[in-house]
Amino acid sequence: QVQLVESGGGLVQPGGSLRLSCVASGSISSISIWGWYRQAPGKERELVASINYLGHIDYRDSAKGRFAISSDNAKNMVYLQMNGLSPEDTAVYYCNAGVQQSGSYYYFTHWGQGTQVTVSS
Repeated sequence: QVQLVESGGGLVQPGGSLRLSCVASGSISSISIWGWYRQAPGKERELVASINYLGHIDYRDSAKGRFAISSDNAKNMVYLQMNGLSPEDTAVYYCNAGVQQSGSYYYFTHWGQGTQVTVSS
């Protein structure tokens, strides 16, 4: 069984910063790709940033220049540094990973439970 647990969400004022963390635990052989998604009330879940095992990074346009994704493969962790936050960034942020479990050939997608980020004065 693989679990992803996010942390680091909270309430921050506009222009502030937060650093989200996500750790994957279980019988993990490798992780091919990490992603941070978010879902605001009444809206669809959207990809914010991703990083694959080669270090290739993608951001949605609204995150470019403000957010930074990084990973620590030895710890099975991924981070999202968010700067210059605005009320439009308010959402539940979810961690996502493509995981190969020990003894398995295939990769499967796993999700965390989400962490709330609220940007408000």
